Amino acid sequence: MDPTAGFATQLADAARAMHGSSSTRETLDRVVSVATELIHGCDLVGISLVHRTGIDTPAASDEVLRRVDELQFELKEGPCFDTLRNHETVCSSDLARDPRWPRWGPLVASEVGALSIVSFRLFTTADTLGALNLYARKLDAFNADDVYDGHALAAHVAVALAAAENVEHLETAIDNRTVIGRAEGILMERFDLSASDAFAVLRRVSQHRNVRLHLVADELVRTRQTPE
Repeated sequence: MDPTAGFATQLADAARAMHGSSSTRETLDRVVSVATELIHGCDLVGISLVHRTGIDTPAASDEVLRRVDELQFELKEGPCFDTLRNHETVCSSDLARDPRWPRWGPLVASEVGALSIVSFRLFTTADTLGALNLYARKLDAFNADDVYDGHALAAHVAVALAAAENVEHLETAIDNRTVIGRAEGILMERFDLSASDAFAVLRRVSQHRNVRLHLVADELVRTRQTPE
């Protein structure tokens, strides 16, 4: 079989599996499980995601990678850090001696035994989502074909992640609206209020407590105690 055709088939199967994932967590776990199979020379995988409070590594093939990836943002050096800030792709064939990362490189080489890396920015037309970091335990492990294949994988990962996050946001919004509606119903029945007046009560309590409205509603639904 043509190796290119084989990779294309594997990637298509992986993409379908990722798009079929029901959550961001499941999507990340699938990426970690398939990346070492799809990308020649890849021994370890870490996925770093951007969020409101910073950057973390919620999925990795080895637990130590979570700390190693996070150190990039504490030290403000490393391929993932550079990828997210400046470049779409960053490679290193010798992490221990790479002059770009004099502190982080030797650390990951000694603690993880990873000597090479290629880091891909995960992005859509609208957002930068994070980075896909592929590590190898030998020097100069990734050739041009591996980088090309990694680009293709990263593109599918970014789309799958964006879709999973959008679904989760939609489900959260629906759940919040449902609990608010239930709380409104309790207030309407208990105090003979209209729907708009019941919502106004919840909003007033939310503003007074400086607590999100859906959390006030959830407390009322759970405790059946009138909010103050």
